[in-house]
Amino acid sequence: MSTLHPTVDTAARLAAPVAPTAPTAVSAKTWIAVIGATLGAFMAVLNIQIVNASLADIQGAIGAGIDDGGWISTSYLVAEIVVIPLSGWLAQVFSIRIYLLANAILFLALSAACALAQDLSQMIVLRAVQGFTGGVLIPMAFTLIITLLPRGKQPVGLALFALSATFAPAIGPTIGGYLTENFGWEYIFYVNLVPGAVMVGMLWYALDAKPMKLALLREGDWAGIITMAIGLSALQTVLEEGNKDDWFGSPFIVKLSAIAVIALTAFLVIELTVRKPLLNLRLLVRRNFGFGMLANFLLGIALYGSVFILPQYLARIQGYNAEQIGLVLAWTGLPQLVLIPLVPRLMQKFDARIIIGIGFVLFAASNFMNITMTGNYAADQLLWPNVVRAVGQALVMAPLSAVATAGIEAENAGSASGLFNMMRNLGGAVGIAVLQTVLTKREQYHSNVLMQSVSVFEQATRTRLEQLTQYFVNHGILDRADAAHRAYVAIGHIVQKQAYILAFSDTFYLLGMALIVALAAVLFLKKPGQAWAGGAH
Repeated sequence: MSTLHPTVDTAARLAAPVAPTAPTAVSAKTWIAVIGATLGAFMAVLNIQIVNASLADIQGAIGAGIDDGGWISTSYLVAEIVVIPLSGWLAQVFSIRIYLLANAILFLALSAACALAQDLSQMIVLRAVQGFTGGVLIPMAFTLIITLLPRGKQPVGLALFALSATFAPAIGPTIGGYLTENFGWEYIFYVNLVPGAVMVGMLWYALDAKPMKLALLREGDWAGIITMAIGLSALQTVLEEGNKDDWFGSPFIVKLSAIAVIALTAFLVIELTVRKPLLNLRLLVRRNFGFGMLANFLLGIALYGSVFILPQYLARIQGYNAEQIGLVLAWTGLPQLVLIPLVPRLMQKFDARIIIGIGFVLFAASNFMNITMTGNYAADQLLWPNVVRAVGQALVMAPLSAVATAGIEAENAGSASGLFNMMRNLGGAVGIAVLQTVLTKREQYHSNVLMQSVSVFEQATRTRLEQLTQYFVNHGILDRADAAHRAYVAIGHIVQKQAYILAFSDTFYLLGMALIVALAAVLFLKKPGQAWAGGAH
């Protein structure tokens, strides 16, 4: 407990000057527990992205249509976002060791089972249950870092966690594309087994056995749990399926939206009035945690939004396959592997808020670098924006987590972890939903504007149509009327492609602006009461 309170920490050092480094000494067993847990979080986040990168192949293999196949991802994400805020309480009930180990083992078993799924219904059920187990691994890693590690060592633990939060989404399409193109889609699930076995071994050895507290089940905030589960499930489904179903033009989306609003409103009222709430929402009024949550939500929008938009652009405009897309996105991931381990040392030397601010500026700049794309804008042109994005992401996550959770008491660690990680994931869901809609609407807008310039009354248009008609005649279309029709269709495709390029440019502008707002939130953070001295030694 004393490791979470700077004043107690300081007093302890003054009282025992012969051993000034004692408060920050961490056993090897503790580090093994933290590393094992963060490996689990990394695998859980990676699993989402590598499946998304190979979704078309999975749909084809199990005979799912494009619309129905989307539920392979949606079912996982719905289950994951529900279990993240539940994990702090369930870990108290079953003990951290039993809860974390059971879910880690189930996650691996379900990974193997997903690879063996024969049809869509099997895959959706397996992915949903896997989402419940994978969702546990993310907040539990965060909780262990802020409870097991003393304040001076937390930046190192949070840097490890950043590998799961920012590096895993960036590198996911690279791994997913490579495995799918070279070995088959089943291997995106089998890839979890070896590192997963290492994770289970580390957790088995390092986590201390403690008695379960099943009596807490009787005292549980069941009204809060039920309203939260219903509300978050409905909201996540709306965000995942809304654009495809034409949002509020669909009765299904309207009903789900109403359920989400009612259930989440009831959840907020319950949590603020019940004696033992599931989540301590009053943490949000703490300045650093509240503004840190806002910045983290916006980070989720940009982080998952950019991982969604870039593959869409490369596939739709440039015709890249999954492996080629992965190679382009690798330049967003691989630099982070080098940079993130250096962040704790930077936190020793500089104010963490400055590091966060620089990170958000670079991340925003990387998006603004993509707002003037043309039809020739492909892998070479995306290299530097992706590298700048990698640097920005590497600088943001660990210091933002550290500043937001500074001073969080041990009894509130579960609530803080659940809220902080849920908010980033929710930001990702909101970001992707908004970007899908913006992409559709802006493509329509740009098509209308461009078509006004493409008129048969314009000499340039008539010349181009004649050239295309002649091209088709020269390539075997004997009927000149048919060739002329094909020329009109080709002009339409050219216009639509250009409209999509402009629309993709607009989405990058939107992501950049979201990060500017996040930067504004960072300005309201106050400096934590204690420096990160000794954190990286």
